Parts: sequence; structure tokens; C-alpha cells
Amino acid sequence: MQAPVLLVIAHGSRDARHAATVHALVERVRAQRPGLRVETGFLDFNVPSVQGVLESLAAEGVRDVVALPLLLTRAFHAKADIPAVLRAAPAVLRIRQAAVLGPSPLLLTALERRLYEAGLSPTDKSSTGVVLASAGSSDPEAIAVIADIAREWWHTGWCAVRPAFASACLPRTEDAVRELRALGCARVAVAPYVLAPGFLPDRIARGAAGADVLAAVLGPAPEVARLLLRRYDAARRPALQALGA
Repeated sequence: MQAPVLLVIAHGSRDARHAATVHALVERVRAQRPGLRVETGFLDFNVPSVQGVLESLAAEGVRDVVALPLLLTRAFHAKADIPAVLRAAPAVLRIRQAAVLGPSPLLLTALERRLYEAGLSPTDKSSTGVVLASAGSSDPEAIAVIADIAREWWHTGWCAVRPAFASACLPRTEDAVRELRALGCARVAVAPYVLAPGFLPDRIARGAAGADVLAAVLGPAPEVARLLLRRYDAARRPALQALGA
């Protein structure tokens, strides 16, 4: 039985760095699982579009697809935009929508990887306050998830962890940086909880001006690529069980 095609669905951006980072992540996924067909589609701004990829796959004779939202929280795009696009796909396709990436321990590991790459070490954890800086959302469920992740991460040994948001809600990154300074943390680091560069990540970077360390976006971290494959496997598992595999 041929494995379903993995279709990674990214938001898209006018910023060329966004698509380049998405493609780098997809290449890492391919490297981790040779032989798996992985395609990329964008909801907006970039090509190919999700609809275009689905139509091309159907024309080739592909029948099974796992559509994986390249999203960290289950907000509007995962609940509305992506299901709407998938419902408009060619009827010959059997499409399963995988879960969004977050939350996951692998993402916490990737966040720490980026902080260590930016100059911190594990011995700095107890004296360092971290701003978990996300893009932000008007969806209360997504905001609650970010707050939960910050609490969970704090329990791994950081001096303190505070959530911050680049849009839609407060606090902003710069506010969280000031709060951690007021708490007496010896140093303050900002960890962008975003997958690719763009307008909102740039806003996070500007808000990190008062911090000691600014980590890079998650991008093609190996843990993120591994997580994509876990979400893919979980989405296709019901079909395998139905076949007795």
C-alpha cells in the first residue's frame, strides 16, 4: 500500500524569507523520511496554492493525502480556512487533516535549541527569564494554549517564563521583557514561538531590543521536522487500522 502524500499547508507571506524557511523545513522532513512524497501549498501570497497542489495530485492519479497545517496553535486558519480549502478539493481525493503542531515537548526542545544557538547554555536556565513570544490570536483557545506552554516550560528549570504576543492581545514582547527584569532575572531571553520570518516575527524582534538574547525562529529545526512526521503518522493511523495494518 502506497503511503499517502504529505501536503504541508503554510500560511504564506509577502516576505520572501517565509517561503524559503518553509521549503527548508520540508526538505528536512524529506531527509528524515526518504521515499515519502512531501508537497507544499500556501494559503495566500505564495505559490503553489493549496488548491493548485490538490488539483495536480488528483490529475496524477494520487488518491490519499494527509493535509498538515503548518501552524503552532489551533486557531482560525486550522478551524476555518484550511477545512474550507480541503472541502473544495477534487472529489477523487481522500484527505485527512492532521493536527496542528503545538503543543508538543518537541517544540520546547526546539525552542531551547534556538536559545542555546543564540548564546545561552543549560547552566544559564535557573538565572534566565524567557519571553515565549508568539504571533498572537483573537482565538481564546490559542491564547490559553500559549499560557499553558509558558507554565510548562517554566517548570523545566528557567528562572521565569512569560508569554507575549505580537498582535491581537497583550502583553507585547517588550512588556514581558520589562516584567522579567523587574522580577530580578539575571538575564532575559526572547524565544520566538513562530515557524518562519515575516511581519509579526520582525515585531517580536523589535520588542526584544531590551533583552540580552534573541533566539531565531523555529524554522527547520530537526525537532520540528520530526513533529511533522509524528502528526502525519497519527493522521494516517486510522486508515491503517481499518486495513488491519
